[in-house]
Amino acid sequence: MTYVLSHPEIRQAVVRLCADYPGEYWRALDREQAYPSAFVDALTREGYLAALVPESYGGSGLSLSAAAAILEEIHRSGGNAAACHAQMYTMGTVLRHGSDAQKQQYLPGIADGSLRLQAFGVTEPTSGTDTGAIRTNARLDGDNYVVNGQKIWTSRAEYSDLMVLLCRTTPRDQVARKTDGLSVLLVDMREVRGKSLTIRPIQTMMNHATCEVFFDDMIVPAANLIGEAGKGFRYILSGMNAERILIASECIGDAKWFIQTATAYANDRSVFGRPIGQNQGVQFPIAKAYAQMRAAELMLAEAIRLYEVGENPGEEANMAKMLAADASWAAAEACLQTHGGFGFAAEYDVERKFRETRLYQVAPISTNLILSYLSEHVLGLPRSY
Repeated sequence: MTYVLSHPEIRQAVVRLCADYPGEYWRALDREQAYPSAFVDALTREGYLAALVPESYGGSGLSLSAAAAILEEIHRSGGNAAACHAQMYTMGTVLRHGSDAQKQQYLPGIADGSLRLQAFGVTEPTSGTDTGAIRTNARLDGDNYVVNGQKIWTSRAEYSDLMVLLCRTTPRDQVARKTDGLSVLLVDMREVRGKSLTIRPIQTMMNHATCEVFFDDMIVPAANLIGEAGKGFRYILSGMNAERILIASECIGDAKWFIQTATAYANDRSVFGRPIGQNQGVQFPIAKAYAQMRAAELMLAEAIRLYEVGENPGEEANMAKMLAADASWAAAEACLQTHGGFGFAAEYDVERKFRETRLYQVAPISTNLILSYLSEHVLGLPRSY
């Protein structure tokens, strides 16, 4: 399989780690809707989840391309990094916008895994992706914020110590733009869980640990405000490119797994005295999915190149995420169709990976919103929402 992004030693090491967590491991978790604690612990011990934390805070200080290679190989090996990938990039809000004291207090623990920062509280039931319409509010009372409201699709909240929370600190009717007056708080959930913070898991079509979260007069020290009050929306946006690039790398890994799996099965499976891979009706969807994957991989490489030289590749990061998600879904369709009825059998892992990769058409940003972004900000078409 071709790799546009290098880091061969990192890739080989990740593949060796993933070999200890084969399909049987993921299938068992899928049946029980259980969290892959052993796998996450192994990634933590090897320092992979601290890839983007600077060495000065105890992290690996690796490049974004190295982090992308780690996630790609997890997915190409048949695993699912969604259980822990936020540990890689959610800390970026603290790293870019936090105070020196906040960085010293939290980043070393995030780097060594003693603190898990995997929860990102933004989306709400009534606002969806209309972030400016969020209602969760934080009222300053002396040295503390008092938080009330609700978040939904807050993944990994059950398995996280800290949460990056976007909330409204200035009422919407008192700001010029609806995205003004939003602030970011770093919530230590260990202190409030089960008291003023309630977490309710949401069962989904795949084994994805996501929740709805309720805040009832939750106290957060004012010292946990990240950056300036009222500027939280731009802080959240500043990390979106890295997130989309890393999710795109997972989709590329999924696409490669599906293509490899479909190709192997098509070569091995014989019907009417010949391998089914000899038939163009089987060959062509796999070949087309491969071409889509390679094209998406090149866009991903360009997004990473621009990011690593200090540019703000919103266009490229969004396109990489969309094209990679499309490629993984096309590869999933081809793989399932190639396997026929066996594709629906859990033991082949195709149906599990099929469900897992479908998520990325919707999250962490919908394909439709990416198209709206490109229409307005790249092509200059009228705003559609």
